[in-house]
Amino acid sequence: MSQVKEFSVEEKLSSLVTLQKIESKLDEIKILKGELPMEVADLEDEITGLNARQTRIEEEINGVTEFIEQRKNAIKDAEALIKKYEKQSANVKNNREFEAINKETEMQQLEVKLAEKHIKDATEEIAEKAVLLEKAKKNVAVKEGVLATKKSELEKIISANEKEEKHFNKMAADARTHVDPRLLASYEKIRSSYRNGLAVVPVERDACGGCFNAIPPQKQSEIKQHKKVMICENCGRILVDEDLTNSIEIK
Repeated sequence: MSQVKEFSVEEKLSSLVTLQKIESKLDEIKILKGELPMEVADLEDEITGLNARQTRIEEEINGVTEFIEQRKNAIKDAEALIKKYEKQSANVKNNREFEAINKETEMQQLEVKLAEKHIKDATEEIAEKAVLLEKAKKNVAVKEGVLATKKSELEKIISANEKEEKHFNKMAADARTHVDPRLLASYEKIRSSYRNGLAVVPVERDACGGCFNAIPPQKQSEIKQHKKVMICENCGRILVDEDLTNSIEIK
């Protein structure tokens, strides 16, 4: 039965420093991209919303246009009935029939006036919506122009660093397999707590390389011995000596 190799504290620390240096390289590439990925995503969402608004306005205009056509047809029907009643009024036999026809004629005339009012109001509504539609189209055009510029900038950065990013991602995945699982979990937790992503830092000029808090001489001596994993009491980062840090180069 094969035995699992036990790594020394120094080897464990070396693996952590290696991983930290690789991921710091990846962080540098992310810094080059800056806020562009987020800005591109936000602009795409905004344009989707603006397009939906534009579509909604167009549908509303189509609905009002259809309503106007219905009112125009109602006027034609009413005018046809008025002509019919005018012909009938020439052949009435008594006042009762004459009054009934007059009443029907007046009702159709009211229908015409009401339909004309509806058409006038609807025409004004279309004019207002046309202004909103034009604004929506201009907003989409402006945002699409900005998006195209941002995408172009991002694509240039990605293209310039694509090979390097793939290289370091592969190295990081490999480096993770060499880190003690419990240490890796601690490393990731610490790394996620800081914007600069530094979880493993050297002691520089008698201070923590992360928070710059002073490290006592006795503790510095213990760090250099590589006999146990030492943590900064102030920021919680993993501390290593400068010699170990400088001995590891990432290409």
